[in-house]
Amino acid sequence: AQIRYTIPEELTRGAFVGNIAKDLGTDVAKLAAANLQVLSDSDSQYFSVNVNTGIIMVSERIDREQLCGQNPRCFLHLKLAIENPVEFYRIEVEILDINDNPPEFPSAEVSLRIYELASLGARFPIQPAQDSDVGTNTLQTYHLSANDNFNLNVKARTDGGKFPELVLERALDRELRAVHHLVLTAEDGGSPPRSSKMHITIQVLDANDNHPVFDKPSYGARLVENSPVGTLVVKLNATDVDEGPNGDIRYSLSSHNSAALRQMFAIDEQTGEIRVQGKLDFEEATVYEIEVEAKDMGSPTMEEHCSVVVEIVDVNDNAPEVILTSFSSSLSEDALPGTVVAVIHVRDKDSGEQGKVQCHVSPDLPFQLRKDFEHQYSLLTRTYLDRERIAFYNVTISASDMGSPPLSQQTILPIVLVDVNDNVPQFEQASYEVLVAENNAVGSVLITISAVDPDSEQNSRLSYSILQVGGTDPGLDPTRYLSIHPTSGRVSAKLPFDYEQTTYFQFHVEVSDGGSPALRNRTLVHVFIADQNDNAPQVHFPKVGEDSAAQFRISPFTYPPALITKVVAMDADSGRNAWLSYHLVEATEPGLFSVALRSGEIRIMRALQENDASAHELLVVVRDSGEPPLSTAVTLVVLVEEKGPEALQGSEAQAADSGGLPAITLYLIVSLVLISTVSLVGLAALVVRYL
Repeated sequence: AQIRYTIPEELTRGAFVGNIAKDLGTDVAKLAAANLQVLSDSDSQYFSVNVNTGIIMVSERIDREQLCGQNPRCFLHLKLAIENPVEFYRIEVEILDINDNPPEFPSAEVSLRIYELASLGARFPIQPAQDSDVGTNTLQTYHLSANDNFNLNVKARTDGGKFPELVLERALDRELRAVHHLVLTAEDGGSPPRSSKMHITIQVLDANDNHPVFDKPSYGARLVENSPVGTLVVKLNATDVDEGPNGDIRYSLSSHNSAALRQMFAIDEQTGEIRVQGKLDFEEATVYEIEVEAKDMGSPTMEEHCSVVVEIVDVNDNAPEVILTSFSSSLSEDALPGTVVAVIHVRDKDSGEQGKVQCHVSPDLPFQLRKDFEHQYSLLTRTYLDRERIAFYNVTISASDMGSPPLSQQTILPIVLVDVNDNVPQFEQASYEVLVAENNAVGSVLITISAVDPDSEQNSRLSYSILQVGGTDPGLDPTRYLSIHPTSGRVSAKLPFDYEQTTYFQFHVEVSDGGSPALRNRTLVHVFIADQNDNAPQVHFPKVGEDSAAQFRISPFTYPPALITKVVAMDADSGRNAWLSYHLVEATEPGLFSVALRSGEIRIMRALQENDASAHELLVVVRDSGEPPLSTAVTLVVLVEEKGPEALQGSEAQAADSGGLPAITLYLIVSLVLISTVSLVGLAALVVRYL
């Protein structure tokens, strides 16, 4: 939407410009709630809006001549921006000229030297008056005071200026009157009109009575801007019918030309060639009117004037400019498509098609440009964003004009995505297994549970905790045995484990991030307790007290390999640590008795003789296979008596031969064979792999 107002310059501060609420057809309260903002294209804030009334007012002094110079029309542009939703309204304020500047001559007095033989109709340019106003308020006419010899001619220039000339209407006679005093009045068209005066003193000279004459009253030329220094503009030609020095002509730029024009062009005084000596820029000036004078070398000299109009042709020498009106370098990753990121103003100093600008961004980016109106674009999000995939964008905005060849300008907008907590922490493994030896040290680290969260900062700060698995024995509360460091995930033992009490348990580890609300995840940890050789073998048969021995009776007619008795022991450990061996370490008669290594059976190895002792003491040691091995000793006393049985003497020996004992021994042997087999298979697999 675009609204236009018209006001005169030099209004007082607070002066009424327009009612934006009324002109937009909206309620004032809605404008105030929509955070109405005024954005000006210029450096100064000439206007302000009262959000409570919707009235636009003048906030700074507006001088049309300072803003727009001699341009016939003067505009100030501003934009109104409102939020929810974001809308822009372009306001164009035309500044009307008031007659606040009178015409002014460069000087209040001027002197002219004119030969008495000057031809009738000769023209004598006078420095024109300048009026900063425009339109009817600018300089409109000149008036010359009454006199007998001169008339006033006003020459209209192509740029609208009026160039006064004195025209000789009646021949001069120095002897009759040597000095003439005239008054030239410049008057504008304001109401009421304003004016200024110049006093002209004309001194009538004698002698050289022919002035130079140009072959054309005016010359024209066209040059492209940026023409190199030394480029020929035009070659002038003037002639003087006088002879000698009075007919020798010298060319020069008239003093009426501005200092800026004199820096732009130079003329050869001998040849009359005008050449470029400065940088021509179409954007600074589109046309130059050069006033040239030709003087002869008579005494006094005579001169003639002509004008050269130089039209500058525009070339595409200005790249477009990209100006950020509004920009936020950070953007939440959950921003919806269509969110406004930046408001961009573009401009090109060239004219016509060369000054038209098009903008675009790469289609590979999740952003797009929307053209709001001429010279303004909005940068919007095109799709949903994901900071974990791409956290930073360099959005390159390319602006190119319609020239041939086109010129372009690129502006890079760095955009950082702000994280939101949209990712659940993930464990490195679906579940964990831990093998820990019993009798572990309190405080030892069993395992480190690790999870990752692709979010950032607080949203990625993880904390760990231990939870009991649902449906498990409440007596196996994992927090009783274990603790977990809340940030590192290190699981430590609070108590030593006992394989003989617990061989396996499981628990959950829960991880939660620091977002709001926090996101959580769980993993299952299996803990296997490994046995250690921490239990010595226990002798279950024969039952003996401390520092006592078990007695057995045999007949003197017992022959080998009769079974005397059997030592039965058990080990609370498992595996190899419970694999027992029996050893006869001391005997009264070495070689008379033997103990089976694995079964613990004690047998007589030879027939008894008369000289053998009647009582034999045997020390049997039961040893497990752990590292280091643990052992238990038992002392047996074998009595040789006539009335004793030949074998399995005593009720204790008979109990030792009961049916349950061989099964235990068989179980231990089978376990040892299986362990050895698995070890051999694993060793063979390693050998095959490395071969």
